Amino acid sequence: MELIFNPFSIILILSGLIVGGLSLIIASRMESSTKWVAITMLCAAFWGFFYGLELSSTDLDSILILIKLQYIGISFLAVSWLFFAFKYAGLDFKNYSQAVFLVLLIPTLTFFFVFTNNFHGLIYESYELVTKGPFKALITKIGPWYPVHVIYSYLAFGFGNYIIWTRFKFADPIFKAQTRLIFLAGLFPIGFNAFYQLGIYKPFEFIDLTPIAFLFTYILVGIAIVKYNLFSIKPIAKNKIFEAITKGVLVIDMNQIIIDFNPAIFKFFKDSKQIKVGTKLSEIYQKHPEVHEFLDDFEKRVIEIREEAEKGTRIIRLEMIPLLGRGSSSNGTVILMDDITEEVKIKETLIAQKNELAQLNDLKDKYFSIISHDLKGPVFGVKELIHLTQTGLISKEEFFELLPEVSRNMENVAQLLENLLAWTSSQIRGEQLVLEDFDIYRVLNQQKQLLERLAKEKNIKITLVENPEIHEVIGDKNMIELVIRNLINNAIKFSNQNSEVIISTTISNGYVKICIEDFGKGISAENLEKINEGISFTTKGSKNETGTGLGLVLVREYVRKNSGSLEVISTENKGAKFCINLKGTKTPLD
Repeated sequence: MELIFNPFSIILILSGLIVGGLSLIIASRMESSTKWVAITMLCAAFWGFFYGLELSSTDLDSILILIKLQYIGISFLAVSWLFFAFKYAGLDFKNYSQAVFLVLLIPTLTFFFVFTNNFHGLIYESYELVTKGPFKALITKIGPWYPVHVIYSYLAFGFGNYIIWTRFKFADPIFKAQTRLIFLAGLFPIGFNAFYQLGIYKPFEFIDLTPIAFLFTYILVGIAIVKYNLFSIKPIAKNKIFEAITKGVLVIDMNQIIIDFNPAIFKFFKDSKQIKVGTKLSEIYQKHPEVHEFLDDFEKRVIEIREEAEKGTRIIRLEMIPLLGRGSSSNGTVILMDDITEEVKIKETLIAQKNELAQLNDLKDKYFSIISHDLKGPVFGVKELIHLTQTGLISKEEFFELLPEVSRNMENVAQLLENLLAWTSSQIRGEQLVLEDFDIYRVLNQQKQLLERLAKEKNIKITLVENPEIHEVIGDKNMIELVIRNLINNAIKFSNQNSEVIISTTISNGYVKICIEDFGKGISAENLEKINEGISFTTKGSKNETGTGLGLVLVREYVRKNSGSLEVISTENKGAKFCINLKGTKTPLD
């Protein structure tokens, strides 16, 4: 092969070598869309380098071989740019392999037809070597496939530039200069090729300046990539930034299709295979239609959703940030995901503690009022009675007439003092449980005998129904005694005269149920709700007996501390039934 170098060929050969070297550097150092820039540059380098050799050649056979080598770059240059545009814009396809096949079909056929042109003439029907100025030039007559190749190449370049421009024309200012440079890099060489194909400007009637335009353009782009880190920040999201974010990040377009995400996103979904580019958001949030409904508003929103997980329900906060361009037009949305399960639990615990403290504070104020009223009244009454007796203002007979009433008042005072001391102990020092096995029937019988005197005053019969299968339970005996005493005392208080209080026991699933039933005033639905919520309240008994409401508060708290439960069944004017469930022993007491 005899070569006679000239300025055109020297420029093409040197710039082809430079662009080829830059392409290899970029391909080894960069990733994603930048690799496709390197492939496009490499195609331009093949074209330019072998075109330079063609312009230096003097024999027909050498020129024909060099033309075939040029088409390694010419055939795939446009589609390489199109693939770069797809990657740079973050687009993807569900049937990716089929799309690649269709895009590469015509370039592959062009490449094949060039190498087999002698058999069919689809690219060049004829050619001859003539002298044009200082060159030995190959003058060709194009074949039927050549226009197909040219038109397809223009369409590929045009569509690639269209994707780049329309996808990022409303991008932030930091990305506009980058996008403009990329757009011009694809547009500038096509202009030179158009001049050549239309015959507007052809030096020496055959020299194509398109390779020179491509090579010089890509030299500038290559230097920008290597030296100034062009493409180091992408408008959609940068992988390096994504990897550093602990929150899950989903980037969706205006059609609610996933176009990017970070590695942290997978911990928010059971099936990680759901998360892929091209998936519709509605497919991964089928159980939460409110998510994509809110996205239709294109407004910043924060919502919480609940997801079932292996360790229970998870609460996930979704922060939706619209990507708005000029004129408030939406380019898509960024969704930030954060697992706030623990945060919500802590918040709920704090709110519950706050409410409990407020309730205890109200209870404290109420019991100070009780001490000053219900406790002071009976004590001062006894003091006054004694004073009147001592001074002779009332007789001995009158004193004994008043004594039963005084006794009843002191019974109430004793019960009140016991409950106050128990409540104070549990609230100030914290009650210490002393768990033991004890005979529940002995406790029930003791409390029955203790309170029978009060029951006889209203002619009430206390019946203890024994169950031979039950004797022992597990709990704090002192607490359970106080619970039983309060429940029997309440039953007597709200029973009608000449009625009955029934104490019964049953066993189920290892728990002993102790029920105390009366047939008196009963409890209203409103007060039943207060009992279940642990709210203190007072009502008068069937003979206007007064109370403090403290007894049931202690019953509920003490049963809970003994790992038991309280059940209340009542109908107004028909009576009430209080049942407590306590842990039983495995075998009855012998």
